Amino acid sequence: MADLFSPLTLAHGPALRNRFMLAPLTNLQSHPDGTLSDDEFRWLTLRAQGGFGLTMTCAAHVQAVGQGFPGQLGIFGDQHLPGLTRLAAAIKGHGSVSAVQLHHAGNRSPKDLVGQPVCPSDDPETGARGLSLGEVEQLVEDFVAAAVRADQAGFDGVEIHGAHGYVLAQFLSSGINRREDRYGDSIENRARIVFEIIDGVRARTRPDFQVGLRLSPERFGLRLAEIRDTAQAILTDGRIDYLDMSLWDVFKEPVEEDFKGRSLMSWFTDLDRGNVRLGVAGKITTPAIAAKMLDDGADYVLIGRAAILHHDFPERARDPAFTPIALPVTPEHLQNEGLGPAFVTYMGTWPGFVQAA
Repeated sequence: MADLFSPLTLAHGPALRNRFMLAPLTNLQSHPDGTLSDDEFRWLTLRAQGGFGLTMTCAAHVQAVGQGFPGQLGIFGDQHLPGLTRLAAAIKGHGSVSAVQLHHAGNRSPKDLVGQPVCPSDDPETGARGLSLGEVEQLVEDFVAAAVRADQAGFDGVEIHGAHGYVLAQFLSSGINRREDRYGDSIENRARIVFEIIDGVRARTRPDFQVGLRLSPERFGLRLAEIRDTAQAILTDGRIDYLDMSLWDVFKEPVEEDFKGRSLMSWFTDLDRGNVRLGVAGKITTPAIAAKMLDDGADYVLIGRAAILHHDFPERARDPAFTPIALPVTPEHLQNEGLGPAFVTYMGTWPGFVQAA
């Protein structure tokens, strides 16, 4: 278990005190205008206090039209700076590295929240409108401006959300992205927006600012070979500090027949990563699973559900035999673990997670 508690250095900024990163988790707790609520502040700072090497916010939207769910944290305007500044200081005050995840939902933005959702190309299934070339360029600028805002607020870095079928993953999908300009057609063109955002963040934030990227390797119209090649290009480029692969289940095999016979994770741990750190997420619920992920080639692990159940999961993981509390749990347990009413209600929509009243 010692490796889980060894520091993890990054190419930029402070080292993590251990190999545990809080996964960016939807929690519906912020105010309707995207400003930070006391409930979201408590949820996140309690995880920093509980020992996570890096504490990451939920997905924070970089444009008002990119909102993906109610109660989402915003980072698209300077009105968000006071709350973000308070949050960054508190996370770092507990000895945890601080990060904001930058997000835009694209065609997954609910119409009742944003009106007309937008997408790389017109999408009849969701009713999303295709972005003009100028709007794509503005989207790049707004991701970069959000990172600058996180820098101003005092965060150690940001993670760019390119996973889970949101707007950057939509650009990466040949089925959703049918553009014929420099952001469409080949995978190199479809990935261009990700590289431009990374380059813009690097150019306009302080030298020790950390930049991470989250990718999904499959589902949502993504092809494993294309995502693997994109990941290798980003690792070779070396401008990011960490790559976060969201696998849904770290033990699963790929869905594509051509890649079966080995774990999905292994298609990424065998890439040449240079100085970039590689992490994995997906049903890492015990210290034993976390330790196996490091044995199998990951540099760090992202903890989601287990971090909801135990704010101090990293400290509890010092016991190799520790297992989280059995599901379903009571609402009172979640409240005691720092979840506000909106988050507890949201977890009640996850089958078998919260005991019925």
